[in-house]
Amino acid sequence: MTILIAPASAYPAVAAGEIAEAIAVAITARGRCALALAGGGTPMPVYQSLARHAPIRWSAVDIYFGDERAVPPDDPESNYRMARESLLDTIALPPAQVYRMPAERLDRSQAAAEYEALLPAVLDVLLLGMGHDGHTASLFPQAAVLRERERRVVAVRGPSAPSDRLTITPPVIAAARAVFVLVRGRDKAAMVARALEGAEEPLTLPVQFARGGRWLLDDAAASELGEPRR
Repeated sequence: MTILIAPASAYPAVAAGEIAEAIAVAITARGRCALALAGGGTPMPVYQSLARHAPIRWSAVDIYFGDERAVPPDDPESNYRMARESLLDTIALPPAQVYRMPAERLDRSQAAAEYEALLPAVLDVLLLGMGHDGHTASLFPQAAVLRERERRVVAVRGPSAPSDRLTITPPVIAAARAVFVLVRGRDKAAMVARALEGAEEPLTLPVQFARGGRWLLDDAAASELGEPRR
């Protein structure tokens, strides 16, 4: 586990710098980087900072997604739309290198199987967020998918609309070379402290599947951690 804390004003740039460095390490080591993006509000300014300031060889990056809602790609609830508007539309990345999760398809089980076939066996860089209930990607507390050990992408139902989704599974998190958990805000501080310093109970707190990753927090999200952190 690595924890990096930044002031709220500097958070997007600091997080973008950490992610850019991990992408560069992957490209240096293997010639390309398989990067999976997170949805939600926290990553948006980080993606904007990546697009504007981070020196990344995007021609060597393949983009995947950790989860997606069952909405069209231009819907305001779409993780793909958020990533496209904040990052993908502003960088020199060939469209063929972006692998969108087609969660809006009627046969989501088939869509999950096809996306699993596209997903690399090991992601070089996996970006995750954390919900107020401790979920990450679309892995929600007590869901059956938390016990999945074979399939890497599955169709699930979340607790709030739009509830139908596709998501990666815990084995994908475990296999990734670099996992970043991005969390901002005082309203998530108690859950951050519980996830990082409390008992290990990933069936209740699915974000703990990424407990050993690199946690990028703003100072508000880190405010209830019990030990001094850098």
